Parts: sequence; structure tokens; C-alpha cells
Amino acid sequence: MSPRIPADCVLPDPAAVHTVRSADGAELNVEEYGPEGAPLIVLAHGWTCATTFWAPVINRLVADHRVVAYDQRGHGRSPLPADGAGYGTGKLAEDLEAVLVATVPAGRRAVVAGHSMGGMTIMAAGGRPEVAARTAANVLINTGAGDLVDELLVLPPFVRGRALRRFLSRPVLQSRLSLGPVNGISRAALKYATMGPATPADRVEACAQVVHACPAKARHGWAVVLDVLDVYAGLARITAPTAVVTSTNDKLTPPVHSHRILAALADARGLLELPGAGHMSPVERPAEVAEEIRRVAALVADELSAAAVGGAAASDIPSQSVAAVEETA
Repeated sequence: MSPRIPADCVLPDPAAVHTVRSADGAELNVEEYGPEGAPLIVLAHGWTCATTFWAPVINRLVADHRVVAYDQRGHGRSPLPADGAGYGTGKLAEDLEAVLVATVPAGRRAVVAGHSMGGMTIMAAGGRPEVAARTAANVLINTGAGDLVDELLVLPPFVRGRALRRFLSRPVLQSRLSLGPVNGISRAALKYATMGPATPADRVEACAQVVHACPAKARHGWAVVLDVLDVYAGLARITAPTAVVTSTNDKLTPPVHSHRILAALADARGLLELPGAGHMSPVERPAEVAEEIRRVAALVADELSAAAVGGAAASDIPSQSVAAVEETA
């Protein structure tokens, strides 16, 4: 029998649901939680995840923050790209820009937090004027700016040599096969590769349900992008205050990545290291991740509470009713 997922891994009812159109016409599912007018937090999830992945963090922020979370293209309720041209770090950056323009009212800014590929999205968007104008601060969580496959720690230590490690890792990461239903073997494999050894079974189950729901085509398409990822140039162009979160047991983006990012930031605001946690820290250690986002938000509180100018957000895509979105799930 599968473990029941924890209550905090279930999203609260959204205050609003939007479909936002990106620069190339791609549609993005965007959900907002918490009181309107409260300090803004925007969340970008990682590879093979979805808005649901952020539930434990959203539940800890929603009482006094307006939290915006969106499904990266091909994930969750955001449709798959039509072809290979729809994948790329430039597309990630365009999507984040579209979400910020649609949800951050004129005259206000948000704390933007990204986990894994979500952090890479923030770095890819570094230097974009529309993104910078709406960003008060960033939090980069369990992420890297490049050399991802070279630094993987999923394979046993006796498998030495970067070329061999890349050769063995690529077929798994870029597989086109469906993951199928969650079972004991898949839970054990996911826990080994992405979570700390002390992670409770119910939190492993919550992650497994999210990861297994990702379409195989999206998983493959974004794996190809991540294989050659290089967003160091964008990272160097980020000027907003930025904090970094890492985990000692992260096998996918080990702490070496976080130290490189910290050294490259123009305005670094600290490194939080979570002992024993793995790559999925927003689910494994949500209280600490949420508290770090709160800490960063407090640093830029004046910008987050600035009165909106010109009223509504700039999106030209009308909001959908929550009921309509739920009916298509």
C-alpha cells in the first residue's frame, strides 16, 4: 500500500488561476495563493515537477504573502512544446518574464525563488530589463549554472572519470520511456537519487506522485537542455540581492554548484546549507526553505510593500475560473 502524502503537500485553494501566454505563444498555467496586496513571492519549480511540488512551502507562506506559482512549459497544466524549438534556456527566461509581467503590478516587485531548473530559469533571465524591474530579490534553491552531468553524484564513487560518468548518466536522464505508476521500486530509486536517507516515506510518496506525472516527452526534452546547460552569463547579470540554498546530500546539484553561484553573484545574501537533505528540499525541509524565503523578503520589505501604480497586472490574457481549470484536470 502506498503511503498517504502529508497534509502540507496538498495545495490550498487558489485565489486566482490564469493562463499566461509567453513570447512564442506558449501557454503557462499560473496560480496565485494568499491575500491580494500582500508581499509577493513568485515560485519556479524544477525539472519533472509542477506547481504541486511547492505545496509545503506555499502552505507556510500563504497566510501573509501573495504567492504566485506556475507550471513550466510541458509540466503540470502547461501544454507540451509543439516541437524541439520550444525547449531551451531562452524559453525558460521568456516564460518567467511573461509570468512576472502578468502577475506583478506596476510599481511593485517580488521575491523570485527557483528550485533546480527553476533556479536555472532565474539565472537564464539575468539581465532582462522586465525581469529586473519586477524582482526585489531571488532565492536559488538546489540548483546549478552549468556542468550538471559532470558533477552528478548519483553513480557510485567507484565509477570514476567524467567521460564515463556522462556516458552512463545520459541514457537514464534522457530516457523517453514513461515512468509508469508509482511503486516500491520507483519510490526507492527516487529517494536514493533525489532525497536524503532520513526522508519519511510519505514525503517520498508526495515527490514520486509529482515526478511520475511529468510527461515523458517533457522529461526528455528538458533533460537534453540541462545536459548542456550554461547560464553563467545570466548569473553574472543578476543585480538583485540573492540568497542560495543547498543540501549536503544533494546528488543532482551538489553543494559545489551553490558555492560557484555564490561566488559569481553581484549581491550575495547568504548560503543556507541543509544537513542531511537531498535535492528536493522544498518537500524534505519546507519549514527551513520557507523561512529562508521569508528572511530574504524581510531584507527587501520596502520594495515588496510599495503601492501598486496603474492598478491591475499587465497580462492581456483573462483569468480563467478556478472551476474551469479543475474540470480539465
